[in-house]
Amino acid sequence: MFVPHTFGIAFLMILTSAICWGSWANTFKGVKNYRFELFYWDYALGIFLIAVALALTMGNTSNDASSFLNNVRMADRSNVNYTLAGGAVFNLANLLLVAAIDLAGLAIAFPVSIGIAMVVGVVSSYLLQPQGNAPLLAAGVACAVIAVILDGKAYGNLARATRSVSRKNIIICLVSGILMGLWAPFVTHAMTQGHPLGPYSTGVFFTLGALLSCFIWNVYFMRNPLVGEPLNFSEFFRGPARGHILGLTGGVIWGTGTVFNLVAASFTGVAISYAIGQSAPMVAALWGVLVWKEFRGANRPAKTFLALMFLFYLLAILMIARAYTAG
Repeated sequence: MFVPHTFGIAFLMILTSAICWGSWANTFKGVKNYRFELFYWDYALGIFLIAVALALTMGNTSNDASSFLNNVRMADRSNVNYTLAGGAVFNLANLLLVAAIDLAGLAIAFPVSIGIAMVVGVVSSYLLQPQGNAPLLAAGVACAVIAVILDGKAYGNLARATRSVSRKNIIICLVSGILMGLWAPFVTHAMTQGHPLGPYSTGVFFTLGALLSCFIWNVYFMRNPLVGEPLNFSEFFRGPARGHILGLTGGVIWGTGTVFNLVAASFTGVAISYAIGQSAPMVAALWGVLVWKEFRGANRPAKTFLALMFLFYLLAILMIARAYTAG
């Protein structure tokens, strides 16, 4: 299977994962009047299909023990179960994050959810796989958390970003953030304990867990939505072709980023790969500024917070990268 043999290649793969994680939501923006719960079915299928495709190509370049198919045969079943569970945890966190953005706004949801996710994911993964310089990694994570908060401040200073935030909204953000950070240690366990899963095998079972859990989480939210009216599954089949195509495309983008992050993690360790990958909000902010013109007419404080956000994210990436080379 293909794996990076230098930190430079691994770093490029992690940056690609951040770009993918920060870009997939553009596909949902391209759909008009189409509920996210319906879009999500195609999205979940897309992340699984691309994980399988990459596993059967990049992950199966030779017939040795590390190749995808042989690795699946040899890995402990418990590690498969850990990865499936990690995918299910991620899927619930992702659905709650989108609901939190609808309820509380980007200014609240992203700083709380992604900030908590980064701390929980990096710390728990590092405890399971202590790879890299701990002080530098901690400093990098702190810079990234500050960047996420500044991102929220920037959105909060937009003239149109004025909405009340209830205790329920904050609780949803908190739960989403904790769950979003907890899928990383599941994956770390599966990739390091006993007869471990390789990165491509992990990607397949992780995305399979996300897809299968849709029949629990997404069905529940269709019947008991946090935003909007209940939905019938028949509405999925009456959805626009553009919505289905963009849903699959969004899944392929996110799934590619996830597999690349896991492959890079086999070289750098999950904590470092996950931490740099969580610079995705910076990528999302670039899309918002350059393509969707979300900051058109923004006041000076909003622009200042945005500039500081980019600065702290760059510092975070440099420190976390240095944490590997110094470790």
